[in-house]
Amino acid sequence: MQTLSEENYLKTIFILSQQKGEKITPTAIAEALGNNPASVVDMLRKLSDKKLVEYDKGKGVRMTEKGGNSAMQVVRRHRLWEVFLKEKLGYTWDEVHDIAEQLEHVQQEELADRLDKYLDYPTYDPHGDPIPQANGKMAKLFKTTLAEIPQGKVCKIVAVKDTTNAFLKYLQKLSIGIGTKVKVIEKIPFDDSIVILVNNQVNTTVSKKFAESVLVE
Repeated sequence: MQTLSEENYLKTIFILSQQKGEKITPTAIAEALGNNPASVVDMLRKLSDKKLVEYDKGKGVRMTEKGGNSAMQVVRRHRLWEVFLKEKLGYTWDEVHDIAEQLEHVQQEELADRLDKYLDYPTYDPHGDPIPQANGKMAKLFKTTLAEIPQGKVCKIVAVKDTTNAFLKYLQKLSIGIGTKVKVIEKIPFDDSIVILVNNQVNTTVSKKFAESVLVE
């Protein structure tokens, strides 16, 4: 059984490996967790001793099968709790993450399976992240950002990369959520900002950072 801190590290490495698909460095882990690289290296050594990761300074961090399975279970619990909190308890999508961060560490063996069944086996959490199934399979991981959509094209918001309260509340202010249709009206070369039409109703200008934080299809 892993400690709470070890589970957080495994979850972070799992998510980074999905997003980047390349060498995961202690610096990337430190940035994601808000820790310093030296403490990250210390934890990686502990995880390596437990055969949960393989760490090489030149090659970066790679999870073992044992570590990957443990990480996936934490991610699964977290994302199922987010669905439960939003759909059953009425929390908004900017509120569920911090609460799920606490609930994800409840390791009662059957809890995730019962929660999954109760929610009718959801495939995505409220932020559009795929929820691992009990057998380890996952739905499609969205990777195309709004910034990549050509001018004049229409797309649909399917996920968000930035799940901070500030960004999610900003999306709500713009009436943008999962499933919202957006048309790219104009791309402005000066600062890479984008003029978008939201649900065929309101034109608004968003920054490059915004466009790179929203995933579409």
